[in-house]
Amino acid sequence: MSDLRIRAATTDDLDTVLAFWTTAAEGTSISDDRDGMARLLARDPEALLLAEQDGELAGTVIAGFDGWRCHLYRLAVHPDRRRRGIGSALLAAAEERFVRLGGRRGDAMVLTRNEAAHHAWRAAGYAPEERWRRWVKPLTD
Repeated sequence: MSDLRIRAATTDDLDTVLAFWTTAAEGTSISDDRDGMARLLARDPEALLLAEQDGELAGTVIAGFDGWRCHLYRLAVHPDRRRRGIGSALLAAAEERFVRLGGRRGDAMVLTRNEAAHHAWRAAGYAPEERWRRWVKPLTD
């Protein structure tokens, strides 16, 4: 893993990331489009972290901090590169970012049906918070 490089995404990376998520991420989101990602980077240029290995995109995580809470989204590692520490390295970089910004606790969006992800998140020290549920309302069609 010595050749693993983690960096913040730029707008030049957006199309590559969207294509990557079709292979590496579980499902899609209403905000999985170039405009939504561009708004994310305009608001928080360091929020989307990329892991590159051998010159290719190997993983992503969105480490969003709103000044109050630390939110993790879109932790995704290419299927051919899983179980090699890439996800752990991305989470470590996200957590370091949160601490640097004054964050005190991170939460993660994890699909209920994604059992493999549950194991990875638990191994990283995260646990489900059974007292809370995510409530959503689409704001656009």
